[in-house]
Amino acid sequence: MRGVSMPTHEYSRIAELSLQQRQIHPSKRDASITESVTQLTNATRAYNRVLLRLRAQAEKEPSSLSASTNGSRSSPPLPGRTSGEASPRYPSSSRPSSRAPSPTHSSFSHSHHGHGLRGRESHAQLRSPASSSNQQSQLKGFNSPLFRLRRAPLLRVFVPSPDGDWLSDASVLECEAELKRAGLLKLLRTGDVVWDMAVGDEGNIGRMVWDGSYLIDLDYTYSSSGDLPKYIPALAFPPSYFHRVIRTGPSANNPVIRVDLSPWGVEIAANLQLVQDRVRTETPQGNYHNVVRWIHRSAFTIKPPHPNSHRSPSRTRGSSVKSGHPSSFASGGQIPIPDTNGLFVDSGWYGTVVVETEGTNESLADLQDRCGPGAFPPRVQSNVAANMKNPQALAKEKDAKMVFRILRERSRPNEIWIRTISPKERLV
Repeated sequence: MRGVSMPTHEYSRIAELSLQQRQIHPSKRDASITESVTQLTNATRAYNRVLLRLRAQAEKEPSSLSASTNGSRSSPPLPGRTSGEASPRYPSSSRPSSRAPSPTHSSFSHSHHGHGLRGRESHAQLRSPASSSNQQSQLKGFNSPLFRLRRAPLLRVFVPSPDGDWLSDASVLECEAELKRAGLLKLLRTGDVVWDMAVGDEGNIGRMVWDGSYLIDLDYTYSSSGDLPKYIPALAFPPSYFHRVIRTGPSANNPVIRVDLSPWGVEIAANLQLVQDRVRTETPQGNYHNVVRWIHRSAFTIKPPHPNSHRSPSRTRGSSVKSGHPSSFASGGQIPIPDTNGLFVDSGWYGTVVVETEGTNESLADLQDRCGPGAFPPRVQSNVAANMKNPQALAKEKDAKMVFRILRERSRPNEIWIRTISPKERLV
């Protein structure tokens, strides 16, 4: 009760008093502050126990319901979840039905390859009304202000940081040690967010992500408020998994993710178009006006694999997946993510993914590079320049080719919009 009733700013205030006490001789320290530190440490531990208990309960209830329903199928588990724990799919009616039709139907309906955005219709046919209503009832059955299904949990620790808001390596290690002392390491999963409440509640200060073995700081390359670390594959989680858990800044509401487009490069090349787009922008005087711009836009489809498809384990992991479309290498009804330790594409990404970039030749060349070799004709100039770069520069460039922003205002279930991020948007 102390953990949920005490204002969050009290944690940082007591942490500051605790740090001041360390500069005083032990005989002159205030015993009440020491007692408060102990109470807040115990409060965060109790909060985490309840939170993880709620997660187990929320995942158990849909699993029990789906087991008793004939013909219902659960979605692939989130990273770190055991095979017996299932989660409901992204509900198809989570957005109002009165929303305007997607503009992508007219933009890509004439693709001669017959896929692209048309896959959205075929994907909708895979869902039966009984299965969809059952998944919606599962989502509505569990309700807690501390945890939401298919949303990252925000765990708490209380570790006063002598270095202030920016956690040093020693402070991060101490946060890991606190999780171990609390007996939580066995319950953590890849993608769990841990917040050191002792450093404050402004933006993403003190927030880290568990990568399966260690706590990882947020990435500040493209945002001053912090984004998902590049070591966490975005496709392994629902598109809205970190929404409001990892906060976005006031100037950039669209979160940064990293996605490898090379498995779908051929499909992106087939659907690529140069189109006009209207953008509503704000002037320095506070007025709004519409600006017409040219953009390159394409789309690809992440299709749910057939549940009866089987492949040998050697072809479902590692770099061998890059040699073809991920769906063709699915195993056990899941799509493996290349270059990850056994992670799979979350069902929230199934459907159409619209990718766009600026309408310039430089942006077009950048998108072509992101699609990998074989999707577009090779450019001699880029290949020569790449051969002259050192390994560190090549690794940095490879990471830059995987950076996108999710366009929240356009995305919806079964249709996710992403936009490329140019090197000009780098902050560090």
